[in-house]
Amino acid sequence: MKKGLFTLMAAAAFALVAAATQAAPVHADETWAPVATLGVSLTADQKTGTLNTLENAANVTNPSELTVNGNTLVKYLNPAGSTFTANSGVWSSALVQKTSSGGINVTIVNYNGTNNITTITADQYRNAALTAGVTNANIYITSAVRIDGSGALAGVYAAFAQNGQTLNSAQITAAQDEVNTLSGITSANKDKDGYSDKQLNNAVAGMKSQMASQSNNGSQTLSQNQIGNIVDSQLKDNQLAGVINNNQRTQIINLLVKIQNSGALKSSDFKAQAQKLMSSIQDSAKNLFSKLKGLDTQENRNLLQKIWDGIVSFFSQIVAWVQGLFN
Repeated sequence: MKKGLFTLMAAAAFALVAAATQAAPVHADETWAPVATLGVSLTADQKTGTLNTLENAANVTNPSELTVNGNTLVKYLNPAGSTFTANSGVWSSALVQKTSSGGINVTIVNYNGTNNITTITADQYRNAALTAGVTNANIYITSAVRIDGSGALAGVYAAFAQNGQTLNSAQITAAQDEVNTLSGITSANKDKDGYSDKQLNNAVAGMKSQMASQSNNGSQTLSQNQIGNIVDSQLKDNQLAGVINNNQRTQIINLLVKIQNSGALKSSDFKAQAQKLMSSIQDSAKNLFSKLKGLDTQENRNLLQKIWDGIVSFFSQIVAWVQGLFN
């Protein structure tokens, strides 16, 4: 009898342990030692200069090193349509510090006093990292030669994989589509009144947060029409509704559909990281966003309404005067 009771108790204990294990799966450490991802094409002097530049910016010494080569680009970037080969050169480099909080922060560091990253902005890197599944990381990027900066982004993904946190390939592909889309829109609107890359990236981060909310963290699929409404709302909030053309709006909608299909919204951290990204972008350009918010006050809306009422009244009087000539 005692033996049977002991067996029953042991089985119950085993079941409890198994249930607890399933309820709280083991995760990789939240943080890991800094990693410097260095382009394979750097000369010995450029490699030393790049490493020193990144270490000084991040205030770290002796990070582990990871070489980014053509195969790295092929693995992470070609699925989104890039045409890199195993022989492709890589110069842009990154230093990745995984943190336990603070969101995603990216600093593009000048190399010998010059910003050599020609295409991807810091906020575009941040939005791409968010889509790819990166959480809570300080990322420093530089290049010894003028280059678009794709190699550094591939290096960030490789750094996470090296530390046991392999990112979802579908999300990485969506992230690269995002870089291409946002950098293209920024390039097309360069020097255009009422446009800035910060406005666009803040709007896109807001779209992601809103999508996560409306889809219950990816448990429901949003229709293209619902996503379009979210896009319009965020463009309006960032004073971009009259700046982004219909083609660019469609590009953004298609991008967000890809992000939804990649599974990015299902991460429990996605919404919080998107909101932190928005707050950080706004904090980095307080004057800009204060001005934008000031444009959308009730007082200004009332002023615009008064102007419109005046225009309508003016033309109504002209119409009435013309009609009076024939009466």
